[in-house]
Amino acid sequence: MDSLSDSEASFVMLDDTRPRNSHSTVASEAEAVPVHPSVAPTYAPGSGSTYAHDWSPAGTGGKLERQGRHFVDAYGRVCSLRGVNVSGASKIPANHSHDTFPADHHSVTFVGRPFPLEEAPQHFARLRRWGLSFIRFLVTWEAVEHAGPGIYDMEYLTHVRNLLSLLPEYGLSAFVCVHQDVWSRYSGGSGAPAWTLEAVGFDLHALEESGAAWLLGVKGGGHVEAERGIWPCGYQKLAAATMATCFWAGDTFAPKLKIPALNQESKPVQQYLQDAFLDMYALVAQTLGDLDGVLGFEMMNEPHRGYIGLPSLHKFDYNTDLHLSHVPSALESFMLGSGYPTLVSHWTRSFPMPTRQTSRSVLNGASRAAWRPDGPTGGKCVWEMHGVWGWDKVKNEGVVLRENYFVKHPVTGRKVDWYTDCYYPLLKRWAERVHAVAPREKMLFVEPIPNEFCPSSWTKENQLPNMVYSPHWYDLNALFTKAFGDFTVNVQGLSRGMFPLKAFYWGQKGARDNFSLQIRNIVDAGHKVLGDTPILIGECGIPMDMNGMEALESENWTWQYRMMDAMMTALEGSLASFTLWNYNPDNTDAHGDDWNGENFSWFSRRRALPPSLLDLEQSSFTLDNGGRILPSVVRPYPAKTAGIPVKFEYEMNGAQFTFEWMASAPHGDAVRETEIYLPSLITHGRKLVVEGLPSEDKYLYDESRQTLFIVQGDAASGKSRKITVSVWPPLRPHFNVNTFWGDFGELILSGLAVFIGIFAIIKFRFYM
Repeated sequence: MDSLSDSEASFVMLDDTRPRNSHSTVASEAEAVPVHPSVAPTYAPGSGSTYAHDWSPAGTGGKLERQGRHFVDAYGRVCSLRGVNVSGASKIPANHSHDTFPADHHSVTFVGRPFPLEEAPQHFARLRRWGLSFIRFLVTWEAVEHAGPGIYDMEYLTHVRNLLSLLPEYGLSAFVCVHQDVWSRYSGGSGAPAWTLEAVGFDLHALEESGAAWLLGVKGGGHVEAERGIWPCGYQKLAAATMATCFWAGDTFAPKLKIPALNQESKPVQQYLQDAFLDMYALVAQTLGDLDGVLGFEMMNEPHRGYIGLPSLHKFDYNTDLHLSHVPSALESFMLGSGYPTLVSHWTRSFPMPTRQTSRSVLNGASRAAWRPDGPTGGKCVWEMHGVWGWDKVKNEGVVLRENYFVKHPVTGRKVDWYTDCYYPLLKRWAERVHAVAPREKMLFVEPIPNEFCPSSWTKENQLPNMVYSPHWYDLNALFTKAFGDFTVNVQGLSRGMFPLKAFYWGQKGARDNFSLQIRNIVDAGHKVLGDTPILIGECGIPMDMNGMEALESENWTWQYRMMDAMMTALEGSLASFTLWNYNPDNTDAHGDDWNGENFSWFSRRRALPPSLLDLEQSSFTLDNGGRILPSVVRPYPAKTAGIPVKFEYEMNGAQFTFEWMASAPHGDAVRETEIYLPSLITHGRKLVVEGLPSEDKYLYDESRQTLFIVQGDAASGKSRKITVSVWPPLRPHFNVNTFWGDFGELILSGLAVFIGIFAIIKFRFYM
């Protein structure tokens, strides 16, 4: 058996003594530790009314909590939370118009996102059936405060509250994420309202023409080869980079920028933006924080540094910043935004390097300025205002005046660290604001900059109370090429100096190994720095329209099956909880998720049955219509373990899993029942075979509840368990788990035999 870490070993010893309400110094009688019915010697497996993937208070005996590096229910069982992001549709207003964007930004509405209240039962019932009962629920700053500073859309927040109030009825739980990408829809992503850019001085209607943002993707583009995958480059463009820099470090790098504020003459830009953000978030937490179905909150999706730490204004780091299409340097973006036509490099896809510079062309030929004359900068670039660069009228070109401006504090000369100087301080302010209006038991989900390992500076003094680490992971090579095949690449390793030949993998076995290594690195790095903090992978997913969108036409989803299986296998092996990206009812084949050309949702309403034909019981196959690649997504997992999970492996071809855990000692009031989610999608019409349990243990499989109940016997105190569960007859394989040797071994051996033969003939004829 794999050895347990010190934290896991100590966790085993705390079953009877751990404080169930760690947020309170003294637990009241009303908060007494519940006793699971399985403590009774005569208890039969599955005698209760709950099911494995029920995260409501009824299913967990109370509240889910953190204990060491685990989530635990009120009975002390270790809980594996699996779920999905709901939803990509929440990035876009319900009345969004591609044709008129960015007009009428004050009057947009997100009421009805991610779906209307009357549709909630079918969507929540579907997620319950699929065992994806833990939700990362997306809200955007724009959705709450689009009409202007301090003007909150209470109709939208009421809609969200009504939706989330239904979660316990379906056994679901959620954490709320205030989502952003590239700062805002108006700078090419999602998140912040338009008035934040206007407040800093940007002209929304000039951002695209001046090269300050790439907006075609949020206006319905991004699907064709020339457009796909460009949107992440928006982080390096003037609008998003400036907004992020001002938000995180405006006091340091833009101290001259003052914003008119209500009831005051003006505020420094950092204070203005952060105060507005925190005020908005406090309202969200106050509105939703008392709900049983809301486990906690996440401050911000995929934060970004902006220009902070940028060593050169003449180029971006190729290893960390995507170079695709037109990629202006910081200086070039300053010049473009100031209305100067500028020669900019153009990058295209290549191999073996992801991209290469292929041409240069002049952008902003119309000399359109991105800055409003009536804005706080008086129409001048904020970075020119701070002496970072200037225009040489003699040479008729822009010149850098302070090359290392964003590396060191302009006044003190001290090197600025984004995490220590910017991120952690705001995290603490945010945590205080949330816990001031919501119960302190609510968990706080945090994540690093995308694709970065947990920074070593995230020490105890920089951690939050009740914190959960929630990094993201994607196969960056597949996302960039929008393709998946037998050849996969460990981009994570290459970007960190891995020898290239070690970063290349072949076949489905290779993809599983590749993804497993990358996700394990993320999890291990998190535990190494944060210690006994739970880890939940907040986003991970695959594109449905990869390989030239061929599956959308042929309905042959083999490559999507394979890629999702490789990712799920890796997640399962890490033993981390996760929420997949994403469940989007508005997904269509033509428009995908209708945001920047993305198409990640493995559910599409077009393929689903009408509501009138749905049976909402979790045993109903009517809910499966509309789902794509479900056998790769809907998989067994140990939801509630009476002990410590040690290893879990599932082979979807044949539907067999192995689960190993260190069982709790069945004495005192310790719970004895483990609940494993086992989908009827696998078991229906087949015999279940459970092997490896001691004779004292009992089990029951209830297909209607999709749960395998296992009750350990008294004679098995503290022992490890290892079971293998399969169905008979086995499921038909969806693909072959191929390997390099399996595909090429015979050819290699044949070639080697021919070579040896030729060598022997030559030696015999000419040298004997």
